[in-house]
Parts: sequence; C-alpha cells; structure tokens
Amino acid sequence: MTQSEQHPIADAVRSGYDFDGPALELGGLMVDADTAGGVDIRIPLRMLNRHGLVAGATGTGKTVTLQLLAEQLSSHGVPVFAADIKGDLSGVMTAGEGGEKLIRRCESIGQDWQGRGFPTEFYALGGDGIGIPLRVTISSFGPVLLSKVLGLNATQESSLGLVFHYADKAGLPLLDLKDLQAVVKHLISDEGKADLKDLGGLATSTAGVILRSLITFADAGAEAFFGEPEFDAGDLLQVAEDGRGLISLVELPTLASKPAVFSTFLMWLLADLFQHLPEIGDADKPKLVFFFDEAHLLFRDASKAFLEQIAQTVRLIRSKGVGVFFVTQTPTDVPDEVLAQLGSRIQHQLRAHTPNDAKSLRATVSTYPHSAYDDLGQVITTLGIGEAVVTVMNEKGAPTPVAWTKLRAPESRMGPAEEAEMKAVVTASPRHDKYAEAIDRDSAHEMLARALEEGAAQAALEQERAALEAERTQLQKEADRLAKKSGSTTRRTTRKEPGILDNPAVKEFTRVAAREVARSLFGSGRRR
Repeated sequence: MTQSEQHPIADAVRSGYDFDGPALELGGLMVDADTAGGVDIRIPLRMLNRHGLVAGATGTGKTVTLQLLAEQLSSHGVPVFAADIKGDLSGVMTAGEGGEKLIRRCESIGQDWQGRGFPTEFYALGGDGIGIPLRVTISSFGPVLLSKVLGLNATQESSLGLVFHYADKAGLPLLDLKDLQAVVKHLISDEGKADLKDLGGLATSTAGVILRSLITFADAGAEAFFGEPEFDAGDLLQVAEDGRGLISLVELPTLASKPAVFSTFLMWLLADLFQHLPEIGDADKPKLVFFFDEAHLLFRDASKAFLEQIAQTVRLIRSKGVGVFFVTQTPTDVPDEVLAQLGSRIQHQLRAHTPNDAKSLRATVSTYPHSAYDDLGQVITTLGIGEAVVTVMNEKGAPTPVAWTKLRAPESRMGPAEEAEMKAVVTASPRHDKYAEAIDRDSAHEMLARALEEGAAQAALEQERAALEAERTQLQKEADRLAKKSGSTTRRTTRKEPGILDNPAVKEFTRVAAREVARSLFGSGRRR
C-alpha cells in the first residue's frame, strides 16, 4: 500500500483531527483502497460522553472495533461496560499474539503494536452463564420497561402502572415475577377489587393478558433475572490498581431465546446510572462508556412513550459523565431522536443487494456531513474488513471531516478467552461474594399468601362461632320449651280443689270398711 500525504482528501481531513487533548487512536486515513493518507484518525477523549454509533453488516468488524475502543478507554483510566453477544470480547483479558500479517498491517498505519491484556470483569444475566449474576427487582425495573418486554399495548401498560402504584402504596415489595403475579391476582379477587375502586379498578381481561404474558416471560428463563441481591450500577465504575479502567462484559449465551430481556436490561442499567450518578457537566474524560450492542432489539416494536424515554435518557446522561455507543447493523435501526444525539460515527461496510438495502444506504449517506470523497455511498459498500468511514465531534463540538479509515488492531486476543481463565477471574472478584447467592426475602407473594391464609382461618373461626351460636340458641329454645311445659303441669296440680274423700271421717270409714272386706275375703280374724 502506498502513502500520499499531499492528496487533496488528506489535506481536507488533516486539520479536522488535530486535537490538543488526549484522544483515542482509531487508525489511519485512506484516500482510496490502495493509498494511505498519512493522517491519524482520532476521537477526543473528553467528547466521548457525546455518544456514538458503530454500524455495519455482519462480519465487517464491528466487534473488533468495539474491542479496540474498550482497550484504549481502559488505558486512559475509563471504565467500560459492554455486552459480549458471541463471547468474542472475553479475549480482552489476555494478551494478543502477533504475527507477520498483523505487524505489516499495523506498520502501514503507524501503529506500534504490543500484545497485552486488560483488567476484565464477567457478568451474566440472572446467572445464565459463568459470570457474576446480574439481577434486578421488578420494582426497580418498572412498568414502562416491563411493558416493552411483555409486548403490552398502551392500555395494558397503563394498567400495569396502576398495579405498581398499588403495590408501593400498600407496602408490598415487588422483587420477582411471583410477587407481581400475586398482586395482579389479588386485585381481581373478591378481597382485592375494592382496593382499586377509587382508581378505576383493574379489568379482569387486562389482568388476564398481563398474567399470561408474565407466565410466558418466566418460561423463557427470565425468572432467574429478577430478584435480589439487586445489582448496583455503581459497581461498573471500577478502576484497577494500575489505574486502568475495568472492562465489564455481560455474557449473553441465550440471547436468541430472550432478546427483549437483554435489550431492556441494558436500558434499565442506563436509566439506573442516570438516576444515581451526580451531575459533573463537561469533564476531561467520561466516568464510564457504555456499549449497547444489538441496539435494534431495543427499538424494535417500541412504543412512542418508550422511545421518548430512551431519547431523554441518552440526551441527559452525558452530563453525568456517561458515554453511550449503540452498535447495530444500519443507522436506520436507531430512531431519529436518538441518532441525532450521537456525535461519533464509525460506519463499517453496508451491502446494497436489495432495494431496501439501497434505501438504507442512501439514508446513511445523507446523515454524514459533506465528504471529500466523490461517492461516499460507493466507499461504504466497498470497505474492507477492519475499515470504516469515520466522523466524530472535535473538541469544540463540531463534526470532523468524513474519513475513510483503516482501523488499528486490538492488542488483546481477538477471540474468546479460555473458560477456566474466565472462571478464575469471576471467583477472584470482590463482586462475586456480593452477588453470587440469590436472596429470597419476604415480599408481596409471601405477604399476600399469608394474608389469604389468615383470612381463611378467620373465616373458618367465624363460621365455627356462628355454628356454636346457632347450636346454643337452639338449646336455649329447647330448654325454654321444656321449662314452659314443666311449669304448666305444676300449676295444674297445685290448683286442684279439695273433694269429699279428703274429709277425715270419710277416710276413717273407708279404712274400716276395707279391713272388714279383706277379712271376709281372706278368712282372717277371730270367730264369733
């Protein structure tokens, strides 16, 4: 490859990337497929909280670019969080192995390559992998994000919000899916319907949709993701003893079975950072750079309210010192409201094999500033692996010239690390003891079950009391009836009038007559 530092494109681009402060080195300028421009293409470190986009078709080198950015951020003392979709990023912990081909490539763009590993932490959603388990409570996740995961419509989302509101007011902690299911069932039961009477109530049909969606969600493996101990996003802001930023990677081995869980978890993590980090304004370097891989999963079928929430979070979180890079196939995967806020653009090859591809390519080209290349669309479709079209924000916040860039090579291993190495890192981490073991404390499910048992016991006791009272009443009635009957007989006996037989003279005459009759009958007595 030849080099031409006096080419018109090189002249047009050079001043745009001449920064005074520290910067990430992306690679070298290309004026065409065979000629280097002799210009270093860079991103100012202090502008990384203005966010960015890494786009390109499958197999064009997006993951390697992500690894390159993570390495350099770590070297500048900036922590990094990234989703490791295919497991390829795990090699960042291990020094890369050079080769003749790699060294020639690096020399062509002025890179002094040295193999080295970087401080790395491994996480896994709900323990789905060998990393430290990442969990979040249902309450923290909130109804808006959960509605996105469950695919609820606006009415159902509103009803779910009402359920969360009731749980908060009633002091029922929503920690996992069982808790939420228990509260929904309670609110449509005879005992719970009155609790929402003043708020409009919860329709049985809507509750049925929510419950069925929660069951499907749990069957997809999401149940392990919700619970405690809840992950503290502040743990991502770690720096190693040597001053390099910690690279935190989350494993996603079963992404295909639950893509919505992955994308909404990343969005929750971003929202949690926004909520808890203090305002710092424009800093010399970001506190954290967050790489949002497979970003199209987040925006697919998203409601207007959800998109507005994402756009607002991305717009405001830069003042907290957090930079966000969305990684996806085409820029059109990202809504305009979000895309407009992404200051750095690293565009790998796009293919235009179909009418829709051609349309996406035209849309992509239209979003770039004026280019010194005659046909930027043709440049994008002919980019080689490890090449990209770049434009970033300079230190004054203005876009830099579009630069066809041959990207630098990562200094760590390009590919997965050994599983044994990863397990050793996980076990040695101080975060392992904090999050490894799940906690199942008293929450809404247990509290409502207990209340139901107590209510059933109270109802049984009341029923028994009523039966005893009925029996006592019946016995009292019977006693009263017998007493009444006995009193009537006594009165009749005591009120009997005296008769002739009660006369003493008559009584004596009767005794004498009876004796004489007896004597005559039985032959007793003396003879005359």
